[in-house]
Amino acid sequence: MNYAVSNTKEIALEQAIERRLCGASSEELAAGAAAETGPFRIGQPSDFDAPLALDRAKFWEFLETTQSKDLDKLKQHNPSDWQAKITGQLDKLIKSKGLLHVLKKGLPVDNAHFTLMYPAPLASSAQKVHDNFAANIWSVTRQVHQSLANPAESVDMVLFLNGLPIVTLELKNAWTHQTARYHGQKQYRERDASQTLLTFGRVLVHMTADTDEVWMATKLAGGATWFLPFNKGHNEGAGNPPNPDGHKTAYLWEEVFQPRSLAGIIQHFVLLEGKATDPLAKKTLIFPRYHQWDVVNQLVDSARSEGPGNKYLVQHSAGSGKSNSIAWTAHQLSSLYDAHGEKQFHSVIVVTDRTVLDDQLQDTIYQFEHTDGIVGRINRDEGEGSKSEKLAKALE
Repeated sequence: MNYAVSNTKEIALEQAIERRLCGASSEELAAGAAAETGPFRIGQPSDFDAPLALDRAKFWEFLETTQSKDLDKLKQHNPSDWQAKITGQLDKLIKSKGLLHVLKKGLPVDNAHFTLMYPAPLASSAQKVHDNFAANIWSVTRQVHQSLANPAESVDMVLFLNGLPIVTLELKNAWTHQTARYHGQKQYRERDASQTLLTFGRVLVHMTADTDEVWMATKLAGGATWFLPFNKGHNEGAGNPPNPDGHKTAYLWEEVFQPRSLAGIIQHFVLLEGKATDPLAKKTLIFPRYHQWDVVNQLVDSARSEGPGNKYLVQHSAGSGKSNSIAWTAHQLSSLYDAHGEKQFHSVIVVTDRTVLDDQLQDTIYQFEHTDGIVGRINRDEGEGSKSEKLAKALE
């Protein structure tokens, strides 16, 4: 009896999230409500390919709509197995390098190359960039049956980008003594992480949420799975502040899950740490915590609107990820443009007074792509000359 009550309430939360993302819930559409008006589309569980962890319908629709010429190339040379060739190469590349790689770098298949995510445009971007971003297909599917070993098992919600899963979400309800902190985390820890959707690197983050808190993990490892809070904080402590307009965790689907926010997180925050020679399983996938995402966005937005010359103070508690916050801010400032397309900053210098933090920051910043400039490490023990001399040379 308790399970039925809990399940009903979880479904109500699913409906609320789906309605906010899509403009209507599955049940409302089935009852004849107007079509989706939100930025997301409603996915069908039957379209999910569990062995490939792929929404086939949305994946092929995206490629046919946006890159039909490259598809035609493959169809001409592989008339009978062109789809299998694409999905086979996709599966192989994600297994070796992770989903983040194909989202950023695309998918090469024979003499064709497919973009799997169009990045969010800048204010000064050409209209084509805006049009491309609008062509992305964002979708959310409820009750995704991801397990071949246990077909009855399902994940409450999965967010997809062009058919590729980017976020899994398990929902709980504190009103029935089902919490994300305990029951949601426990559910993920007990899941079979060998099933494709749950393998490391196949999605960007696994989240569990109730009406009060959100927790996240980027790697499922049974009982050793490590969850971090994805909460705003309240009264200089944990948790979330009261929300007069709804659930305390509504920011998750009202802010974070919006397309521009998710695209920004993928482009500027999510990071796969490790040596280039390391296998995927040995690497670490970094997804920003809410306070990190929020403070970096505030700093970058202020720099964009106010220009250079201002001072800011950011207070970080111990263990809250200040190295990544600094690295993300530095990286985004280095590629920040004003409304006229001019760079706001020609150099970004990070100065620290702690050797350990300095080493962490250098390693973290060096993980990013540097298409806009050069990252120079200023260390006393590397090469000739003082740190000031090295700094002067780097600035030149």
